[in-house]
Amino acid sequence: MELLQITMLAMAALFGTALVFAREPASQAVGISFYGLVLALMFFVFQAPDVALSQVVIGAVGLPLMVMLTLAGLKRRRE
Repeated sequence: MELLQITMLAMAALFGTALVFAREPASQAVGISFYGLVLALMFFVFQAPDVALSQVVIGAVGLPLMVMLTLAGLKRRRE
């Protein structure tokens, strides 16, 4: 296995673990965006560019955007 592949697997494990230990919902949304980018890079390194593009759209942009919009709606509802 190449060094770059091992590095990407280690980064995915590190970012995933850090995401689990995040407590604030806003920091979780930002963290999941970075985790999505790391996963997209990992898919690209493992020669799956179509999956990497899907991951960028869904995991790095779509999901964190939905979480942040939901948090904003909940905050507005509380006030």
